[in-house]
Amino acid sequence: MADLFPTCPPSQSKSTASLTRDPHIQSVTFKNREIPLAGNLYLPPDFEKGGPHAAIVLVHPGGGVKEQASGLYAGLLAEAGFVALAFDSCYQGESGGFPRFLDLPMNRVDDVYSAIDYITTLPCVDNERIGLAGICSGGGYAAKAASIDRRVKAVATASAVNTGASARKGWEGKDSPETLMGTLQAIAKQRTAEAAGAPVAYATYVPSLGDKDAPCDLQAAADYYLTPRAQHPNSQNKMLFNAFSGWIGFDAFDVVDPLLTQPTMVIAVEQAGSYWHSKELYEKARGKKELVLMEGTTHMDLYDGSGAVAAVNKMVKFFKENLTGS
Repeated sequence: MADLFPTCPPSQSKSTASLTRDPHIQSVTFKNREIPLAGNLYLPPDFEKGGPHAAIVLVHPGGGVKEQASGLYAGLLAEAGFVALAFDSCYQGESGGFPRFLDLPMNRVDDVYSAIDYITTLPCVDNERIGLAGICSGGGYAAKAASIDRRVKAVATASAVNTGASARKGWEGKDSPETLMGTLQAIAKQRTAEAAGAPVAYATYVPSLGDKDAPCDLQAAADYYLTPRAQHPNSQNKMLFNAFSGWIGFDAFDVVDPLLTQPTMVIAVEQAGSYWHSKELYEKARGKKELVLMEGTTHMDLYDGSGAVAAVNKMVKFFKENLTGS
């Protein structure tokens, strides 16, 4: 597999890689400008037969890491014949960047562009057959990136969330303007305090286990992230609170209409509190599009287990039709 990665002098190389124990999973490093991003590249079992291959970049949920949902999706997509990349966003997981736990939506979108940059350097990838897939907030970032980056030929989302809309309106889209104003006041107060030398404050992505006051989707998210079900030391359920204003000012879907003209698959759960995001994304997408409603499941069920397998099966069919013509 020595010829999998681009050959260029070390001073010019944009990416590095090393074999993991599984020869079909490569640990890779690439850059978002000067920040090194860590990823796992999943290769089809028969990738040496023919090629170059269609490739899918996976975008993880907020607070997640590549070893969780995005890595599961990447592995399943690779088994179906795609080269697939799952990676940690900058400032998080095994990726670089300081301060740690900084989560700014446009950084996340820029990470996607950088992941596509990296994918295009691989001789085993057909640059005319690159797709994006995102889970939860990663779905929102995938939609935003695909709207701008014409290298993306098809995009699929599972339980998509527009982090900006969620920050402004709450998880279920029902928060009042007064609640938002209170959040803005708290951010302003904290930033002023930190400018004067106070310790930084952190917010959590998901509530504590057993918090019955949280929306049902987020109670289920706590079960996913905070228990052995998917707990990972690099996913610490915290983000810098002073950056939350970046969420409030962001909109993942603001240019979907008119720019998202590539084939789009939106996989969602109609009964989930997050469904309003997927509905908006589907309605705004301008190209060939498909809304897939999963029955008898929840927002978080699409992260792992049979729900994730069912979602990936839908994506495999979609990407084969739109990236490989089969």
